[in-house]
Amino acid sequence: MSNEKSLAAFETFKIRRNYDEVKEKWYFSVIDICAALTDQKNFKRAQSYWTTLKNRLKKEGSEIVTNCDKLKLTAADGKKYFTDVADVETILRLVQSVPSKKAEPIKLWLEKVGYQRIEEMNDPAIALNRSRDYWQKQGRSEKWIQQRMLSQETRNKLTDYWSEHGIKKDDEFAILTNIIHKEWGNLSVKEHKEMKGLKTQNLCDYMSEAELIFTALAELSTRQIAEVEKAEGFEENKMPAKKGGKIAKDARKALELKTGKSVITGDNFLPPTNTKKTIKRK
Repeated sequence: MSNEKSLAAFETFKIRRNYDEVKEKWYFSVIDICAALTDQKNFKRAQSYWTTLKNRLKKEGSEIVTNCDKLKLTAADGKKYFTDVADVETILRLVQSVPSKKAEPIKLWLEKVGYQRIEEMNDPAIALNRSRDYWQKQGRSEKWIQQRMLSQETRNKLTDYWSEHGIKKDDEFAILTNIIHKEWGNLSVKEHKEMKGLKTQNLCDYMSEAELIFTALAELSTRQIAEVEKAEGFEENKMPAKKGGKIAKDARKALELKTGKSVITGDNFLPPTNTKKTIKRK
């Protein structure tokens, strides 16, 4: 299965999912679906519910359990654990096995989100429009949205280069990204998220316009340096990551010297109740 991961929202529940490019199918977290079906916010209780239901289905000889796969999905603590997942067809059968007033709404929701990815692959503009609509609903300005989309394009070009030059996804992508981020901002991705009071959210979705610009500058510089140096593999790409990050770091320091303001801040788009932390930087 591909490593492309995403979150889908059903009412107030976040459903983790993973798209298989070969089979052209979405695979959804079974526990997350059970949580939505039972209106259960406590993850451990939802997990316990699925364990009990799974045992019952096994005894009944149901194929639902055997049709489930296991994938590493990101949990609330930011770590990845093997989790039961199933495709749309299997999830729909599972929904029918659970007495819940949410059953019908979830069926309709699955029919909608389960095929969005195929639509987006056939017409990438659909994905862009969905992202734009989402950010607009979150109160982002048009200027911020344009910068976010440009920064994502820059990011995609960098990860494309990595993919084509021997970098394995997930761990190595994350390590190289962290090298770039720590170099230009003097703090890790994790520390930056903590500063903004974030947990599992995508950091870039909560950056200021300036933070997006400097992140993009660092990643663009990294890719262009790697291309010139013909960096191949994980170890060789570490140096371009540091060099690219330093270019953005020097620019950041120059701007901060002129304005007297820090580029990196704890500002975010979260509700006021979220606590932002202060992390010292050099």
